[in-house]
Amino acid sequence: MLESEACENTNYNPLIVAFCCNWCSYAGADGAGTARKSYPANIKIIKVPCSCRVNPLFVLRAFLRGADGVILCGCHPGDCHYTSGNYYTRRRMKLLMSTLSYLGIEDGRMRVEWVSAAEGNKFSETMNSFAETIKSLGENVKLRDLRCKK
Repeated sequence: MLESEACENTNYNPLIVAFCCNWCSYAGADGAGTARKSYPANIKIIKVPCSCRVNPLFVLRAFLRGADGVILCGCHPGDCHYTSGNYYTRRRMKLLMSTLSYLGIEDGRMRVEWVSAAEGNKFSETMNSFAETIKSLGENVKLRDLRCKK
């Protein structure tokens, strides 16, 4: 690796979008903050009522708008406040991940995690590990030609 590439890689801060369900994962993020557990500031959290409300097009749109990684956090299967929402999420995201693979987006750029409201530590660890994974993958250049530039 060239010296200039090494300098670029250390200054690189990936843009990460996190879709968090209102009842568990968003409360887990709040619990992480209350417990003073840190996670990168470049993770932008979008609160949704339930993980099943995340349309796969939202994820594709995030990648088109410049996101380097997208993580979807929801209630544990069987603990959804809307009975079976996360079962729909699990099936839908499995299909989305195969579509992303078909489009040429690396496997590690999209992740689905189940985090409850009482798991603030897990939320922090998950976000930190995902940010490190995305940082090691580098910038998402696959959809660069499709992005709208100002």
